[in-house]
Amino acid sequence: MTEVSFHFNVADRLHYTCRLLRKVVRLGHRVDVRAPRHQLGVLDQALWTFEDTEFVPHVRWPDSAELPERLQETPVWLLEEAVPRARDQVLLTWCEEPPKGFESYARVIEVVSRDDAERESARRRWKYYAQRGYTIEKHEATD
Repeated sequence: MTEVSFHFNVADRLHYTCRLLRKVVRLGHRVDVRAPRHQLGVLDQALWTFEDTEFVPHVRWPDSAELPERLQETPVWLLEEAVPRARDQVLLTWCEEPPKGFESYARVIEVVSRDDAERESARRRWKYYAQRGYTIEKHEATD
């Protein structure tokens, strides 16, 4: 069953997500990131620039078209829609609702800032996962 992790009280959601993606990739996992289009654009740019000497290999995939074979092994995919595939290990989400197809992932990571509206949305998602019997971990950000 999918494990769900909430990372709460994140001061800088963008930078925190970049660091988290770097860590997950270093551990050898592949990650799909699900977020609205405008946020994916910001994250795409940040993954190129968040550290002077760092780069997190990623590809932005805006639709459900087949990803070219040469990009299939890219460890981070930025997606507007989660498309369950055999490659999936981790889904990191900035969505207001539980993403469609999340249950096909081994792990879902929810990154939640200190923003009140974002926290309220996270509480609804937490309740959704809990009511369906998913194991939930809570992490308090220390950034």
